[in-house]
Amino acid sequence: MSKLFTPIEIKGVKFRNRIVMSPMCQYSANEGYANHWHLVHYTTRAIGGVGAIIVEATAVSPEGRISLKDLGIYSDKHIEKLHEIVACVEEYGAVPGIQLAHAGRKAGVEVFLQPESEGEERPVAPSELRFSNRDPLPRSLNKKDIEKVKQDFKSASIRAIKAGFKVIEIHAAHGYLLHEFLSPLSNKRSDEYGGSFENRIRLLLEVVEGVNQAIEGRLPLFVRISATDWVKEGGWDLEQSIALVKILENKGVDVIDVSTGAIVPDVMIPSGPGYQLPFASSIKKSVEKILVGTVGLYTTALQGETILRNQDADFIFYGRELLRNPYFSLQAAQELNEEVEWPQQYTRSKTRHFRK
Repeated sequence: MSKLFTPIEIKGVKFRNRIVMSPMCQYSANEGYANHWHLVHYTTRAIGGVGAIIVEATAVSPEGRISLKDLGIYSDKHIEKLHEIVACVEEYGAVPGIQLAHAGRKAGVEVFLQPESEGEERPVAPSELRFSNRDPLPRSLNKKDIEKVKQDFKSASIRAIKAGFKVIEIHAAHGYLLHEFLSPLSNKRSDEYGGSFENRIRLLLEVVEGVNQAIEGRLPLFVRISATDWVKEGGWDLEQSIALVKILENKGVDVIDVSTGAIVPDVMIPSGPGYQLPFASSIKKSVEKILVGTVGLYTTALQGETILRNQDADFIFYGRELLRNPYFSLQAAQELNEEVEWPQQYTRSKTRHFRK
């Protein structure tokens, strides 16, 4: 049997294969509410055979949105439509997951002009440092703000459970709030949340603890990190990532979703298929029990199969390829000579046999 289509079970949740739809913002929500676009978009990929779907970055607070079009889970009113999406994804065999996020200093300026915003009319961050010269100066979070952030993630997790999600992923990558605390490039604090490695990882660990309390340790917990800031010195790097993951594997985290970058602009990144794999592989080889996911412009079944056979990762997160082709997983199975269940309605298309 191929590795890509080998099932796996985590905390009683069964994944039919190792193909995960990576969370990708659709910027199609209104006031945080999911709609028909999200329902069709995610359900189609479930029909297409993926093992799990991680719903796009979903804001844990109004002020934590990247844009006004972000999905939200900061109100109980958001649960109903998310539950409908979850039900459809599960009906067609995929595990429904959700990525919980706070944009930090990368939140859209227009977000703070809305009446439902509870924050000051500036993005928030560990320190008053702009993402770029084109962005507003963020407001540094005080202790009360930090407590609110932790509670927002915990409350969002409770809502995610009510919506029926089976995987929770905490977004601590791509220059958003939790990554901003991790990186010395964006965190210049002098209190217990800044300075040393132990201090900079403190907020993430506290968020993980709160989320685990909410889900009572019963559901798979993923954390997405940027394994490097792609700067020569002074940033977050692989060595710190490995140290963090070794701690997280003893804090109830089941899967590390390894990405990179986006804490500062204008950084040269050698992007291409598998460009982030060395980071995932290094982490995989440095830990004992935590599972590792890799993402990075993967487009073929063979790429995923090779990675798994080389034991460089445990899950393959496909992104843009699943935007282009929602039935990628079914085609991947054929390429690897795997017999998987197709939707009965589509079985006539399994082979390209034409009657003369």
